[in-house]
Amino acid sequence: MTILVFGATGQVARELAMLGGGVSCLGRDQAELSDPEACAAMIRDHAPRAVINAAAYTAVDKAESEEDLAGVINGAAPGAMAAACAALGIPFVQISTDYVFGGTGETPWQPSDPVAPPNAYGRSKRAGEAAVIAAGGIFAILRTSWVVSCHGHNFVKTMLRLGAERDRLTIVGDQIGAPTPARDIAAACLTMAHQLIAEPEKSGVYHFQGRPHVSWAGFARAIFAQAGLSCEVVDIPTSDYPTPAVRPLNARLDCARLETIFGISQPDWHAGLADILKDLKDR
Repeated sequence: MTILVFGATGQVARELAMLGGGVSCLGRDQAELSDPEACAAMIRDHAPRAVINAAAYTAVDKAESEEDLAGVINGAAPGAMAAACAALGIPFVQISTDYVFGGTGETPWQPSDPVAPPNAYGRSKRAGEAAVIAAGGIFAILRTSWVVSCHGHNFVKTMLRLGAERDRLTIVGDQIGAPTPARDIAAACLTMAHQLIAEPEKSGVYHFQGRPHVSWAGFARAIFAQAGLSCEVVDIPTSDYPTPAVRPLNARLDCARLETIFGISQPDWHAGLADILKDLKDR
């Protein structure tokens, strides 16, 4: 069974490739997301059993000045992929983000809650969600948050570098969410794709993130503790760390529906962090 994956170098795509099991990953040299119709053509040419889109425009701050490009890659391209999958009668799994929500309050977001993206990146991802749903096929949208792994650029690798260089760091302490290991996201996407082939009625929007909830500052402390680094972490408010794109203060996601429908439980990010540190050490 071939499952076609858009993406080859991103965190989730690399984990999907490592999981194997009939997965075929397409890099940018094969499928450029700025050309939605070419992406749809790749699906028609490969005729897979299911498709997972693990590729995206992820430069959150840069998207403020490149919203049109982000909109094509994160909005139009998934819509074209979903339409191609609908025409073939195969499932399409789209990875999305907590950034589609307004980021206020303290209650974990439900999949059915109203969306209100606070920045260009969130708007582009929401456009993708809407296009996937409008395609009318078999689909799953998986919203996640704070993706980490031993690959590419992410918070864990940045903290390990800075923690080894400095004795003290100021980290935002009022943004609350949860890190989610890319390996767990990849496994969840595969499970969902396989189940949707047999049970298309499971189509819908789902949430998936690690547990328990934590601030960025708290996560940094956990990284340093597990890595044996003595760097001090001082909490600061988001207002003391301005960025071009507005960041949500509440990135908590309610993941109960995913466990009920697909049997996928939230992973403990402490264990995922230990695996990432081991992978980095073994390199």
